[in-house]
Amino acid sequence: MQQGARDRAARLYVLAAAVLFSTGGAVIKLSSLSSWQIAGFRSGLAAALLFVALPTWRRIDRASFFVGLAYATSLILYVTANTLTTAANAIFLQTTAPLYVLALGPSLLGEPNRRQDLAVVALMAIGLVLFLLSSERPLATAPDPALGNTVAAVSGVAWALTLIGLRWLSGRPTEAGHDPSGAAVVAGNATAFACCLPFAFPLQTPTPALDLAVVAYLGVFQIGLAYVCLVRGVQRVRAIEVSLLLVFEPVLNALWAWLAHGEAPGLLSAIACAFVLAALIVQALLNRAPTQA
Repeated sequence: MQQGARDRAARLYVLAAAVLFSTGGAVIKLSSLSSWQIAGFRSGLAAALLFVALPTWRRIDRASFFVGLAYATSLILYVTANTLTTAANAIFLQTTAPLYVLALGPSLLGEPNRRQDLAVVALMAIGLVLFLLSSERPLATAPDPALGNTVAAVSGVAWALTLIGLRWLSGRPTEAGHDPSGAAVVAGNATAFACCLPFAFPLQTPTPALDLAVVAYLGVFQIGLAYVCLVRGVQRVRAIEVSLLLVFEPVLNALWAWLAHGEAPGLLSAIACAFVLAALIVQALLNRAPTQA
């Protein structure tokens, strides 16, 4: 395969990952299982798939395990938020993680913030405030938007700690054939499964076939295959392109929830989504070239 064709294939892998990630909100809402059951079984399947598919992700050391704890927290909180608020609110609130990275990065990573980061964070901060101020009527698929928005905001903190941890792992010396960041992803999913399992039983569901299909899809495709695609794609795609392609995730997430459930965020939440989306695009464009701090 020629280089151009390989590069196009890599971009398709990243786009495929974004599409798979984006289906989580709508599919979670199809299930009658509790958030503990969905989060636990989904992550258990994903951990098994990633462990088998990616040999360099198998050896989990202490550092990978602790980063995995933050990732496990974000996984559980994201599923919980989706059972309480709209899929759009859940994903867009989680993507406000750069707010917390800006605050914690200098002390935890020793990486100074750049001036252009402030514009991105300002847009995200406006979006976060609008989300938390929004007052939406409950829906069948979003029975408690206020609580769900709060849980989603906390999931953004956990996701920020995950990103910081993955960045920290990537800078540590490692042995050939060992990917500590990938190991953290496996550890996070395995930990989420272990934490949710005690609360997952008794398993009583009016639609067992549908619930089984939902969990299988989420574990195998929405997490497992998505990460396989992302890992294969980022090896040949520039960071700027990866960032822009992954912007499709929150947009498509809201679209699938609207098409599948008729779930539309309120006006204030929609404006908040627009601010967060603008911040994501500005962030990707500003990362095109390094600038002075």
